Amino acid sequence: LYDSQGQYSEAEPLYKKALSLRQRLLGEEHPDVASSYNNLAALYDSQGQYSEAEPLYKKALSLRQRLLGEEHPDVASSYNNLAALYNSQGRYSEAEPLYKKALSLRQRLLGEEHPDVATSYNNLAALYDSQGQYSEAEPLYKKALSLRQRL
Repeated sequence: LYDSQGQYSEAEPLYKKALSLRQRLLGEEHPDVASSYNNLAALYDSQGQYSEAEPLYKKALSLRQRLLGEEHPDVASSYNNLAALYNSQGRYSEAEPLYKKALSLRQRLLGEEHPDVATSYNNLAALYDSQGQYSEAEPLYKKALSLRQRL
């Protein structure tokens, strides 16, 4: 709630407490711990604290890969989150393969007709758009729009 209201100083200690509790009660090797890493990373990301967010996004991705396997929607979300972090920093060459992995996984796991697939098309399009690669961005934006209209 605090995070969504922009009350970051209230949200941060609660995210940290949730992470600590999950680590203590569930152990480090648990999907809920990965979610807590992701949540705290997203908080830092939204504030532009990229150096704090990156290692947490990476921990979440690594844990999810190890615990859930590569073929899982949460792994796709982790790829997407890390890509978005890189994109917001202008690290386009690092963001692109991660966005592509997220899209590919989502298509395979969720099917083409899913809102997360539309989001992946849109994110990849925005990456190309921000680099002036309009001929690559346009068809992806159109796919995202078409999917969202249908869904």
